[in-house]
Amino acid sequence: MGKIDLKGIGGEALRFGIVGTLATALHYGVYFLLQRFVNVNVAYTAGYVLSFVANFYATSYFTFGTSPSWKKLFGMGAAHGVNYVLHLVLLNAFLWLGIPKVWAPFPVFAIAIPVNFLLVRFVFKHKNM
Repeated sequence: MGKIDLKGIGGEALRFGIVGTLATALHYGVYFLLQRFVNVNVAYTAGYVLSFVANFYATSYFTFGTSPSWKKLFGMGAAHGVNYVLHLVLLNAFLWLGIPKVWAPFPVFAIAIPVNFLLVRFVFKHKNM
């Protein structure tokens, strides 16, 4: 059985998974609470913004072992901007397909999280960031 290289991309993916799980739980928790009272897109956005802030710091320190910087914040913000649009398009597509609003975020997460890993990894591993 092979070992996971905790210093290479395997370790980054594992740490990204841990951070991502916590950020996704925060995102979904906020969405779940708010979707009863406000529009689902507003609830989803509020959860996304809160999880983004927590995710940025955890990604900087824990996932990639770097210090946060304004360049990284803007780079990660751009990556998450693309990811956010993907999230909303998918969320509304799954709602349109009839998936209940309580469950619709789960297939969104399954598609968007791997895309986000690649975008964020580029930001944090790119030499000019």
